[in-house]
Amino acid sequence: MTSPSITVPRSEERWSALQWGTLFVLCGALFLDALDVSMVGVALPSIGDDLHLSTNSLQWVVSGYILGYGGLLLLGGRAADLLGRRRVFLVALGIFAVASLLGGLVDSGSLLIATRFIKGLSAAFTAPAGLSIITTTFAEGPVRNRALTIYSSCGATGFSMGLVLSGFLTEAGWRWTMLLPAPVALIALIAGLKLIPRTPRESTEGRGYDLPGAVTGTASMLLLVFTVVSASSAGWASARTLGSFAGVAALLAAFVVIESRSSHPLIRLAVLRSSSQVRANIGGATFFGSYIGFQFLVTQYLQNVLGYSAMQTALAFLPAGSLVAILSTRMGPIVDRFGTPRVIAAGFVSLVTGYALFLRIDLHPSYAAVILPSMLLLGAAFALAFPSLNIQATNGVKNEEQGMVSGLLNTSFQVGGAIFLAVVTAVVTANTGGHGGGKQAVLDSYRPALWAVTGIGVAGLLLTLSGLRRQRPSYGILVASSAVDEARRVDGGAVAAPVATSASASSSSSVSEAAPAGRAASGSGPASGGTGTGRE
Repeated sequence: MTSPSITVPRSEERWSALQWGTLFVLCGALFLDALDVSMVGVALPSIGDDLHLSTNSLQWVVSGYILGYGGLLLLGGRAADLLGRRRVFLVALGIFAVASLLGGLVDSGSLLIATRFIKGLSAAFTAPAGLSIITTTFAEGPVRNRALTIYSSCGATGFSMGLVLSGFLTEAGWRWTMLLPAPVALIALIAGLKLIPRTPRESTEGRGYDLPGAVTGTASMLLLVFTVVSASSAGWASARTLGSFAGVAALLAAFVVIESRSSHPLIRLAVLRSSSQVRANIGGATFFGSYIGFQFLVTQYLQNVLGYSAMQTALAFLPAGSLVAILSTRMGPIVDRFGTPRVIAAGFVSLVTGYALFLRIDLHPSYAAVILPSMLLLGAAFALAFPSLNIQATNGVKNEEQGMVSGLLNTSFQVGGAIFLAVVTAVVTANTGGHGGGKQAVLDSYRPALWAVTGIGVAGLLLTLSGLRRQRPSYGILVASSAVDEARRVDGGAVAAPVATSASASSSSSVSEAAPAGRAASGSGPASGGTGTGRE
């Protein structure tokens, strides 16, 4: 594969103006994608009142975007690899700008959800294209970790600050939350035309797009979310619900069969044999999914139960967003030192603790004593986990598969968000109406959903902790693989375990768990040109 013309050597400390400019444009687009996901949150009560939407319908304003985003991310990643990352990124960014403009002008709930879905589709192409531009431009190791930390921190900051910005815009009218991304996307598009370097076209002979896989994968996710959302009203044991779940299973089975037989699959299933890849993707789904559900509940609680205005709600979330902005850009050296599994685990601990503390809410909570600690812990969680998950998922993967693994990770984020938001909404609906009227009844319907959010976070934490048990032997063997191979050549293969451990300790840089996993998955050396094998 032909590498981009601005690849940064591992030892290079200073980046050129063009490199910074490219990273700036890509970070701006990711910031915009994340901003759009969260910015609608504070505006939901106003949207519901203006367009007469129920709670179930309101969650589709969020889920419509997430499903469009998550459903086509794998196809977006493959398209970036085949059509050219720069071309895919810029075209999709232009569509995003147009859809943003239309979303602020519609006057019905169904049209609003449709425009949100289109915006999600366009983001499904910009996200993997942008991430794969970075991973094929910056050499694997501390240089790429630094670039990915900056990149993913912009996404985390955009998601956190979207709630804050939404509060200010909603005071003027909820339509401004839909319109704002349009000019920002246009500016990013113009900058991208000038700053993102052109790269030679890749050969597409014998390579395709796996449209059957895209159709079955997207359809299965759409049907799953619809089934979970509607199950509380139709009945979990009803024929419709059970039939829908059976349909989901059939579509997923068809997707697996298609991918296993396709000569150019959306997902090369061998990637999923890597335990670190699996942990990164499931971890991303539970992390982002639990927070999407939490955000939905908290915005409703603050406005519908405590009577907060949109501005007050935005200010309530401000500490989390500020902490993400301050800490996330400093995660690169921490990841280099401790490795991704430990940093991700620390992020999940902070996340779950924040959820658990929020369970203390009542009708008259003290913001400083009850709400603020959770916001600070959630901000720290995003700063720790979001960059680390991106690094773990992309390290050690061949350049020609960066679009695929980037799309897979972002799919996990977005589909996890859609599914777990649907679960949270279903729990709220199932507990509504049985406790009389008034604010206490509303709070009583939210509390089981908050427990569900906490449980999702705990599941992600347990999965992450399982990776720590495997980290030490895998870490040492991988870092010292070249030394072990040399010793085998000299000593006839008699190499003791302490040799690998010693080599690992003397290595000049830390290696995340993702690097061995990526090499094992790709079946070849890392993108940076080294050699090594890894087992888990």
